[in-house]
Amino acid sequence: MTEAQLIRRIVKPVLWVAGLGPLAYQVWAFLTGHLEAEPVKGMEHFTGRTAIIILFITLTITPLRRLTGWNGLIKVRRLIGLFAFFYALIHFSIFLVFDLELSFGDLTKEVVERPWITVGFSALLILAVLAITSPLAMVRRLGGKRWRAIHRLIYLAAILGMVHFFWSQKKDIRLPLIYATVLGAIFAMKLFLARRRPVSPVPAAGAG
Repeated sequence: MTEAQLIRRIVKPVLWVAGLGPLAYQVWAFLTGHLEAEPVKGMEHFTGRTAIIILFITLTITPLRRLTGWNGLIKVRRLIGLFAFFYALIHFSIFLVFDLELSFGDLTKEVVERPWITVGFSALLILAVLAITSPLAMVRRLGGKRWRAIHRLIYLAAILGMVHFFWSQKKDIRLPLIYATVLGAIFAMKLFLARRRPVSPVPAAGAG
């Protein structure tokens, strides 16, 4: 089996199952009454955490590629990144539908007046831009240099997502601290590897 066949027949199907698993769990919890005491807040927090975790996984693709020497990892980076945006969009949609009752006037007010929503919404917009520009057709249209510059915004999205996570926790910040530690470790690993050996450009969509 060639590398392309391995990725197409095994790796990508596994990633689809893993990527849709959290959503399937939430649907199951909703249908069976296994949601938290505050269902809306529970779903918001769950989908938000899922988006952050998948975003972290996206950021590890380049370091893993350098450590393992398997360039095929780049071919699944776009799919993983799109799942991060997918769950961030669900997180936002739950807030818009259940908390704001689809009032875009209230949404504007919340974004302007509440800093933790401002940074969260900013992270979502960045992920939307990355998702829109992720296809190879956009790489060709934008040019590799400009495309890479745009997709470095994934680091800003990760930082804004963490700030949003911290501010959304009223009292207990232990979990955000754990996530922040993981993100710091990922950044440290990427910086260390970047200084050791510059990575050769690979024409595959999705930053990481």
